Parts: sequence; structure tokens; C-alpha cells
Amino acid sequence: MTGQTIIASQVRAGRGLLDWSQARLAEAAGVGLSTVRDFEAGRRVPYRSSLDAIRVALETAGVDFIARNGGGPGVRLRASD
Repeated sequence: MTGQTIIASQVRAGRGLLDWSQARLAEAAGVGLSTVRDFEAGRRVPYRSSLDAIRVALETAGVDFIARNGGGPGVRLRASD
């Protein structure tokens, strides 16, 4: 799903799979903590560059963004080699 828009629930779920705090994600993505907090809480949608940085940080850590059969977007951990 690289390059596609992600939604707040995917970010929360991805952090949960990694056991990351919002602060850890913000640091890994190089964005402000308020950016992650506000996005997850539905208070605002970050700039595209910030969303891309969040997505890349989670993907780099092993999260895959997926479309679920019959459902909406989801996430899963990438299989280890």
C-alpha cells in the first residue's frame, strides 16, 4: 500500500503491533508528537509529507498496510525472513 493514504485507525493498530508509544512513532517519523496525537484523535489530518513519514516509519519497522477482504483498510506485521 506504499504511497496510499493511511487512516488513524491503521496508525493506532500499527503502533499496537509494534508496542510503540505515540512518542516513539513521532520520533521515528520525524514529526511532532502533537501531529500523531491529533491525527489519532481525529482532531486534524496532517500534511501529506507528515502522513508519508508516519507510514514509512511504520513500514520500516515491519508493518504492512493492507486492504481487508470485505472490510476497510488494515495492518499486519510483515512475516520475518
